[in-house]
This record gives sequence, structure tokens and C-alpha cells, in this order.
Amino acid sequence: MTRSTRQRADSQTQHNKGDTSEEIDLDDVDPEDVVRTSDGELIHEETGLILEDDQIDRGPEWRAFTHSERQDKSRVGAPTTKTMHDKGLTTTIDWKNQDAYGRSLSSEKRSQMHRLRKWQERIRTKDAGERNLQFALSETDRMASALGVPRSVREVSSVIYRQALNEDLIRGRSIEGVSTAALYAACRKEGIPRSLEEIAEVSRVERKEIGRTYRYISQELGLEMRPVDPKRYVPRFSSQLDLSEEVQAKAKEIIDTTAEQGLLSGKSPTGFAAAAIYAASLLCNQKKTQREVADVAQVTEVTIRNRYQEQIEAMGLS
Repeated sequence: MTRSTRQRADSQTQHNKGDTSEEIDLDDVDPEDVVRTSDGELIHEETGLILEDDQIDRGPEWRAFTHSERQDKSRVGAPTTKTMHDKGLTTTIDWKNQDAYGRSLSSEKRSQMHRLRKWQERIRTKDAGERNLQFALSETDRMASALGVPRSVREVSSVIYRQALNEDLIRGRSIEGVSTAALYAACRKEGIPRSLEEIAEVSRVERKEIGRTYRYISQELGLEMRPVDPKRYVPRFSSQLDLSEEVQAKAKEIIDTTAEQGLLSGKSPTGFAAAAIYAASLLCNQKKTQREVADVAQVTEVTIRNRYQEQIEAMGLS
């Protein structure tokens, strides 16, 4: 017998005996002394008084003791997601021409299923707004896969695009441009280091249009974007250049020291990080050429030379 069950029985016994002991004033009960049991009851830990026992069990009517058993008995589908225009709530018809037992369908049934699939795709989008959203989210998914960003970025990008669509910010702009700008904004909000050049490489629009659209939607939607930290680029660039942890640590030290002196203000974070990596590779005797670093960071050699000179002078190493 559990404590709660025993306390309920004792309370019932006292009630039957006509016990007139003073009841506890709930206003005087310290919340820290109240605990919730596994079956949902609220109990005053000091006295054992059951404060709330009329709970609704919102769980399933079946029981499962293993993960596989729980999966087999579950009757719910995948969670809703913003990355699909219908949030993943509509049904789909499988592409396989087989019945429930795995047997092949007849030619008549295959033709019927082909027609049903075609109509299923047609009715999934009821108006132009949904077709716009469907195309934009498919573009976002394609670009996110090419960039290798996590699913959380895709979710945030989808939310940003939906907000832009609701605010009628798409008018006069291409769907690809707005979806790319939303993806770039999502990368910045989630702290994923992806430069505008990298975004433009996987997009079907020009870099200039992406930047212009990004500034427009971020201003109209009030997106609070913090400046990108150049140190976020160091691990990825160093890995592509096959540099050691020592070089990475030195590059981060150079960035911290020079940024404190105000050299980062108004500078491209990718160029700043690339110059710090180049300087660190020289200091650690793991020299990489300016061309190699520039190709990885997608900046020009002139940018690396200029930032490198500034950083070396600020570090007092010139």
C-alpha cells in the first residue's frame, strides 16, 4: 500500500469515527512542502494530507512496458512541423503498387491508384498562397540539405517565411529570394556560421538580391540579429584546411585580442576569421598560403592581406 493510499484510508477511518481534528488551512501550506506523486496526487509532505486527488488521466487507455511495444500500440502520427505547407497533417498515398499484404495490384487497380495520387497532390494546396508556401518550403529544404544545417534551422526559416507571407512582404519579390533570405536569417538566429557567399552558392538568386531581401524582411519583421562572431568560423575553416587544435586556439586568441581594440568594427567576419587563421598558421609553423585560406573562406587574397596586416600590428608582432 502506497503512502497516498494509506493516508486516504486513514482519513476515511478518522471521518467514520467522527474525528473533529482541526483541518489544515491551504493558504498556510508552504508550496515547497507539497509534492506530486506518480499517479498525479498532490500531497502535503509533512502531514501526508492529500490536497488534490481528483485527477484526469490524459494518457492512453493501453499499457506498454517496452519501447517497441509502445511504438506498436501508438495510434498517433509524426509531430506537426512548420517545414511543410500543411504542417504534415494531410494524408499521403504510398507510391508502392501493393496491397496491405504486400501483393502486387492488378493493372486496373494500379491505374486507379495513379489517378488517386494525382488528385491527392492537386487538392493538397487549395489556393495560390499555399502553392507559394509549398514551393518556398521545398526550396528551403533543398538549400538547407546542401548547406548541412540542422533541422532546427529549417524550422526557424519556415516560421520566418510564413511571417513574411502573412505580412505580404513577398509581393514584388521572388519566392526563391525571400526563402533564401529567410534561411540566412535563421542561420544567424541559431548561431550557425554560414556566410552570405555560401548561401548564394546553393541558391538560385544572386548574392546582391539575397542581401537586399534579408535586410528588408529583418527590418519589417523586427528580427533582432546580433553581429556574427568570427570565432564561429574558425573550427570549420581550420578543419577544411587540416590545421591542428593549436592553430585554432591561436586564431581565436588573435580574434579576441584584435576585436577588443576595435578592429572588427565594420569588417566582414569571414575575412577577419580567415586572416586570423592565416596568421595563426604562420605563428604555429603550419603555414598555409593566402590562396588556400581564401578559397576555403570564400574571400579574396587582398582581404586576407589587409586584415592580416592590421591584426599583426595590433598584436605587436610586426
